[in-house]
Amino acid sequence: MRSLRPSNLHVYQHRISLWREAGYQLGASCVIEDQNVSNASGKHERVLCSGIRYSGMSKQQPRVEVRLSARRRKTATAFWQGGQIVVVVPARASRAARDQLVDDLVRKVRNRRPMLSASDKELTLRARQLADAYIPQAQPSSVRWVGNQHHQWGSCTPLTGEIRISERLRPVPAWVLDGVLVHELAHLIEPTHSATFRALVGLYPRAKEVDAFLAGLALGLDLVVDGVQ
Repeated sequence: MRSLRPSNLHVYQHRISLWREAGYQLGASCVIEDQNVSNASGKHERVLCSGIRYSGMSKQQPRVEVRLSARRRKTATAFWQGGQIVVVVPARASRAARDQLVDDLVRKVRNRRPMLSASDKELTLRARQLADAYIPQAQPSSVRWVGNQHHQWGSCTPLTGEIRISERLRPVPAWVLDGVLVHELAHLIEPTHSATFRALVGLYPRAKEVDAFLAGLALGLDLVVDGVQ
């Protein structure tokens, strides 16, 4: 990191005051320092200031970090990093232009992972939609996120129709989570991994891709996963 030149300090102090007015939650160091950080492509950008903003969303929604880039002139980008959305915008952009860029990019990025901040109610609704589409005879009574499943992606209780999904799956692409939900829906009909069960799971078009994705995820997380049961 390096300090900003004194001649530029007042510019960024003014900009930061505007950020606070707009609802940003800023780090203490961003007034006096700039830094080089990795962007989505792995390249480094000079970031003059970064701050946290919820962009009008509730705290259940993913955190948004906005970075001002000295290198960028007109373009902006957004990407997932460490469970939050990072938006990089030109340092010269006006407040109105910056806010519009942030809102548009956050919306596009969130659409790629629509279930990241989903509630149990939303998760149950999605499971029922998948049941109607692939396994109509399986109707879950409830579906909820749980944080204590360290060796399973999902589990269920066929007698009660309850399904539990590991919190670790919140960041995965929607089609992967859908595959896990279909897997658990199939278990409501067939508790074992029989041919009947495999046939039900196979109704989901990307079932094999889901297995491959989860195998790679488990490897990356250094997990010993018992499977989706």
